[in-house]
Amino acid sequence: MNSNMTVTKRSGERETIDLDKIHRVIEWAAKGLNNVSVSEVELRSHLQFFDGIATEAIHETIIKAAADLISPESPDYQFLSARLAVFHLRKKAFGQFEPPKLYDHVVKLVELGKYDQHILEDYTQEEIDILDSYIDHWRDMNFSYAAVKQLEGKYLVQNRVTHDIYESAQFLYILVAACLFAKYPKDTRLKYVKDFYDATSTFKISLPTPIMAGVRTPTRQFSSCVLIECGDSLDSINATSSSIVKYVSQRAGIGVNAGRIRALGSPIRGGEAFHTGCLPFYKYFQTAVKSCSQGGVRGGAATLFYPMWHLEVESLLVLKNNRGVDDNRIRHLDYGVQINKVMYQRLVQGGMISLFSPSDVPGMYDAFFEDQEEFERLYLKYEADPSIRKKQIKAVELFSLMMQERASTGRIYIQNVDHCNTHSPFDSKIAPVRQSNLCLEIALPTKPLNNINDPDGEIALCTLSALNLGAIKKLEELEPLADLAVRALDNLLDYQDYPIISAEKASMNRRTLGIGVINFANYLAKEGVRYSDGSANGITHKTFEAIQYYLLKASMKLAQEQGACPAFHETTYAKGILPIDTYKRDLDKICDEPLHLDWETLREEIKTHGLRNSTLSALMPSETSSQISNATNGIEPPRGLISVKASKDGQLKQVVPDFEKYQYSYELLWQMPNNDGYLQLVGLMQKFVDQSISANTNYDPTRFEGGRVPMKVLLKDLLTAYKYGVKTLYYHNTRDGASDSHDDITAIEKEDDSCAGGACKI
Repeated sequence: MNSNMTVTKRSGERETIDLDKIHRVIEWAAKGLNNVSVSEVELRSHLQFFDGIATEAIHETIIKAAADLISPESPDYQFLSARLAVFHLRKKAFGQFEPPKLYDHVVKLVELGKYDQHILEDYTQEEIDILDSYIDHWRDMNFSYAAVKQLEGKYLVQNRVTHDIYESAQFLYILVAACLFAKYPKDTRLKYVKDFYDATSTFKISLPTPIMAGVRTPTRQFSSCVLIECGDSLDSINATSSSIVKYVSQRAGIGVNAGRIRALGSPIRGGEAFHTGCLPFYKYFQTAVKSCSQGGVRGGAATLFYPMWHLEVESLLVLKNNRGVDDNRIRHLDYGVQINKVMYQRLVQGGMISLFSPSDVPGMYDAFFEDQEEFERLYLKYEADPSIRKKQIKAVELFSLMMQERASTGRIYIQNVDHCNTHSPFDSKIAPVRQSNLCLEIALPTKPLNNINDPDGEIALCTLSALNLGAIKKLEELEPLADLAVRALDNLLDYQDYPIISAEKASMNRRTLGIGVINFANYLAKEGVRYSDGSANGITHKTFEAIQYYLLKASMKLAQEQGACPAFHETTYAKGILPIDTYKRDLDKICDEPLHLDWETLREEIKTHGLRNSTLSALMPSETSSQISNATNGIEPPRGLISVKASKDGQLKQVVPDFEKYQYSYELLWQMPNNDGYLQLVGLMQKFVDQSISANTNYDPTRFEGGRVPMKVLLKDLLTAYKYGVKTLYYHNTRDGASDSHDDITAIEKEDDSCAGGACKI
């Protein structure tokens, strides 16, 4: 290569290219890594250099050249390219590789309006210098390439118009910790900040997108999930739409329960007019959802819920379908269909399902969530009443239509509303759970708003985080992590702003948290067990028992210190009822693992002291944040040993954790013969998880005759999930062959940015 070639510096000056300098940087990045070749990276980079190339373009070319070399034979290129990317980001942020002193950095960014000035008000310079001593900037070198690109794209404080970056990752972690524990007593808070910084920066605790991107900035709304219930009035519909706009603009993923809206042709004002039905109002909600881009961090997205017995259900089930015209389609929302035992019984017995407008059947809509026996009584009564408007359809036809749409769009979700209320931390007679969220793992009470300032309405917020199962060696290690996660998220509830009074009131009363897991597939691989054959059932039972036990214990201890949440009396926990009391006994047939922890003592302590938080657990997809931690998504099996995530940042290759040691122990998604083993594991997790679980069903058509998945298989899986007490089903994934390589080494995935977390993507 021509060593007389010139480069253009940021200042516009030209100088001769310094190949030795480039060589030294790549050599530095390769230190301690296996199977990487400095000369190979140089060769691939040099081919793309040209005279006058900008120095920034040189950096980016080298990084990309290294990232392109990531392969099963040389997985460490993911760290080589990451280190080069970190070097580049620091040069952009600080003008040099060495980060500045924390205090100087904070002062500068507060002056720029990028950091919240409370940091300098709550902490003295001396304390910030102590925090600086806690920082280990070398932890930046533990990121994979995919993680650095996610940090750069979503999390680091930046100007999204000019693409100027203002910080590096360790500043992000220490300042999130400092902000969350700022109001703790001065004699203990620095220890909590250090412990939380260490847990998050070493990937033991994973934080969702709203917290990573937002805490330390002047924007103070970090709840990942917002649940809004709509009533059957124009005032409520308008209040719902306004609430959607407010929360979509602040990075939250939305769940909308619109099941109360009466059906097409229903009388209005005593018959003065007839109702236009659900579709115009669903379109109205879609417009609200898409009105904001969430500051470039994520696009607005929502899931809308309605009951299976709604008179318009046949029209509602096809709203995402690509066939049809815009007048009868609303494709930019996802949909959650609400089902209960009565509907399943009609399916199993070969019966009919009667469809009603909620406005025509007094008491039935509320009983659908609050009281299953009362619902059945009213359902039978209204079926037999010839004066009530209704339509009947064969149960198998209706379920088949639903499953066909679920299969073709992947995005018709399932909510078993009876399980959400009978196996719930809330007393369903006082605080029924009527909906979930965008990613189907939140199960919280809501009430419709009659106007945007309605103090009697209830918008449910959930604040998320996850424990990295791949980062622990013994279950006892979960106890201090659970305590840290509960304390940090509980502090966040007081730290954040609430744009709507009904959200603030509900959050302060219930103080709901959703702590989940990431890296479950890695955890199973290390244990040498599989999703599909029952071998993971015992360890899963034991692990999720420990998680829920330690979370409850942490919240109980916090209640001792700071008081129980004001609405604790509306929980089943207040009566001494725990998740281990209300689970589906069918699980005992597939797992005989006993309980290992002292639940009876904890039960009495909870009755005595209460809980600081009405809910503690929810298993979210954690799509983005798991990449930051170089972990597998949530509870999901990976699609390939290397996943190529196609995102707006280009193609990002991510290698499964501990690839070289455990590559043969991973069970990949399309190696699973069916959904049975996975659904058993979800049921066992749900035994302990007090909210819900983002659980997916997966189908490879090539396993079936004619390359089509039979309807009876889809319905069998639906019934299996119900039998094991699964509350919600999220995506239906179909292997299309084009994206998932049949050598099971590499899988190409499109990054799905609909789920917040972040939001849920925590």
